[in-house]
Amino acid sequence: MKKAILTFLLLTFLINVYAQTDFTQTVRGRVLDNQTEEPIVGATIKIIDSNPMQATTTDADGEFAIDNIVIGRQSIEITFIGYKPIVLRNLTIVVGKQTVLDIAMEESVVSLNNVVVKSNKNKAATNNKMAIVSARSFSVEETERYAGSLGDPSRMASNFAGVMSVSDQRNDIVIRGNSPFGLLWRLDGIDVPNPNHFGSLGSTGGPVSMLNNNLLANSDFFTGAFPAEYGNALSGAFDLNMRAGNNQKYEFLGQVGFNGFEVGLEGPFSKKSKASFIINYRYSTLALMKDLGVEVAGSAVPQYQDLTFKINIPRGKFGKLSIFGIGGMSYIEMLDSQGDSANFGFNGTDLRYGSDMAVVGLNHTAYLNKTTRLTTRLSASGTQITTKLDSLEHHGVDTSFRYYGNRTNEIRYFVSSEINKKLNKRDNFKIGAKFKALNVDYIDSVYVNDFEEYQKPFEDLNEYLLFTEAFAQFQHKFSDKLTANIGVHGQYLFLNEDFAIEPRFGLKWNFLPKHSINIGGGMHSQTQMTPLYFIQLTDTVTNIKARTLEDLKFSKAIHGVIGYNFFPTNNFRIKFETYYQHIYDVPITEENKQFSMLNTGDNFTTNAYVNMTNAGVGTNYGLELTLEKFLSNNYYFLITTSLFESTYEGWDGVERNTKFNGNYVINALGGYELSLGKKAILGFDLKGVYAGGQRFVPIDVEASKLAKKVQYNWEDAYKEKFDDYIAINLRVSFKLNGKKPLKHTQEWAVDISNITNQQNIFSKDWNAKTNEIQNVYQRGLFPMVTYRIVF
Repeated sequence: MKKAILTFLLLTFLINVYAQTDFTQTVRGRVLDNQTEEPIVGATIKIIDSNPMQATTTDADGEFAIDNIVIGRQSIEITFIGYKPIVLRNLTIVVGKQTVLDIAMEESVVSLNNVVVKSNKNKAATNNKMAIVSARSFSVEETERYAGSLGDPSRMASNFAGVMSVSDQRNDIVIRGNSPFGLLWRLDGIDVPNPNHFGSLGSTGGPVSMLNNNLLANSDFFTGAFPAEYGNALSGAFDLNMRAGNNQKYEFLGQVGFNGFEVGLEGPFSKKSKASFIINYRYSTLALMKDLGVEVAGSAVPQYQDLTFKINIPRGKFGKLSIFGIGGMSYIEMLDSQGDSANFGFNGTDLRYGSDMAVVGLNHTAYLNKTTRLTTRLSASGTQITTKLDSLEHHGVDTSFRYYGNRTNEIRYFVSSEINKKLNKRDNFKIGAKFKALNVDYIDSVYVNDFEEYQKPFEDLNEYLLFTEAFAQFQHKFSDKLTANIGVHGQYLFLNEDFAIEPRFGLKWNFLPKHSINIGGGMHSQTQMTPLYFIQLTDTVTNIKARTLEDLKFSKAIHGVIGYNFFPTNNFRIKFETYYQHIYDVPITEENKQFSMLNTGDNFTTNAYVNMTNAGVGTNYGLELTLEKFLSNNYYFLITTSLFESTYEGWDGVERNTKFNGNYVINALGGYELSLGKKAILGFDLKGVYAGGQRFVPIDVEASKLAKKVQYNWEDAYKEKFDDYIAINLRVSFKLNGKKPLKHTQEWAVDISNITNQQNIFSKDWNAKTNEIQNVYQRGLFPMVTYRIVF
């Protein structure tokens, strides 16, 4: 290891010494009105502290370009009479790639009378201007910079207040004690299935993300009381945007790291057209090593690959159009017969598991006039999951089944339309509707030892599930200091004719120049996991098989949030939020009086009982504090503290902790950039997390020994929790710009997860071979190396 580090430092030093010194790049983009998306003509764009002054103005299309910008960190000021000025600070300018900016300016309610006042863009402010509380934006740079994020938006979001993720194996998002199932994923305005490799039905996370951070633009993340346009979710929403490719020059990317080997290409379709494309492909690092004949320990080698693309046709006579797609395939074998699967919680079985997902979407925006636009979206998406699970009875292991196999296909068709209207400087509204048709094609078979027969819970199912939503939201600015949002969301499930009407509201008051109070609230509803509506279960008394769960109604929640924001300086903020959530109409069952669907969604499987009803309730409340110093003067830090309580009541009416009630999470992360001349940057990033362990249902040891298979003590469900989760992650990166044989930027990075090798518990499993409980631990010290080149 020491030799490798010394060699790495020597090579980068030599390259740095002999590389050229005159490094510049072009900064360009466009400036639009943030409500109408109309181009702002004549806006001034200036490079702050440039000498001689570098500045320009936008043309008739709102576009601008400034050449010969010195690489490194640069700040840009954008001003226009009648609009609030914007300062974008500490943008990273590199040789290998142009910096392309989409800048949305907000019209001031009060006329500025030709006086321009300097302002700063709140780096945490959302793209969605209807968001008032429990929301923030994040950049691609943050997904790369934060130690332990590994280029994954989900792992990056776990650093934010109110978010808990105490699993190294998966990236499930637990928001304010809610099940990960309550999260909504949106990509370019379209609801999409679980965008993770090795995902499963009813989950929103997985071990490896399909989302390619090299293709994402600034996006939004919500942790509660979200605007009316977001529906069918109880806990939060990821509203992701995919960036357009460079429409003036071709750019290439090559990368190898945790997420795999990757190649990418972007550029214009022609010199005369402003239309562009971008495409990236990734292949599993370990799978490629295995394909090349490199010996990889065990059979549990994750094999996956994904492809992402976007075609962008900018605004023209018939509006603007974009087409995007993302697809991935994954497969793994965890064979206990070869000593593999015990480490993954599948003791006593051989598991073969495959998961595929793909989505293609189309966005079209028609500009009806200068204040009104109509956006229509179409998409088709599909998921396929295959499972083969063999028990190892011949190895002396007794399980409740001998064999289980399934293939589940879901194809989703989506159409939506919305109108955004800016009435004047103070008022704007947005209305829309969406329709989803979900084709479910399930087939499975399980040999149950107790009945000595094969059973088919889905009986070769092939049906449609129809669902529709609609919303309206209105924003009024009483002044530049006081803004109010009101809205309503509605949804309807055709299968059982269930519907919900959900009012939402938000209020923001900047009572002092650097201080604001934010209030938000509303009702939220969500359908149940799709398989529950169609599964056929056998009543243990009557021995009759039927769909007993298709009449399950929406689970519902009421959110209330109060927040306070204070910006002592332009690059430092203090944020405080407190919240309360009442959750009701949650499926529970008399068959297991301690069970609730609030405790599912973070694994590859979930329980289903014959006669579940919407009689369960839950409560979440807590306090959150954020101290954030945005990157300036070469350093940044983020400290978040979340104190929360999450409880539920099952059939017996006893209030218990939810599975996700860890009670507290503290994240502390920071980083420093050291400039090495004009062309290289050495970065150091560190993250520490201290969080309450996940709660669990204890194993009844004596009953398990007697039954020769695992038995749980549900009377004590979720009383205990694993030891506190503690992890320290380190990232060291080196970025180097070069000009020969062509302009390029290289980056090397070393990520070391869990540098103290802390033994955090992943699960407590029953070992049927030894008749005892065994702790399964999460990943120990784990180094990863990343290399990237763009040119």
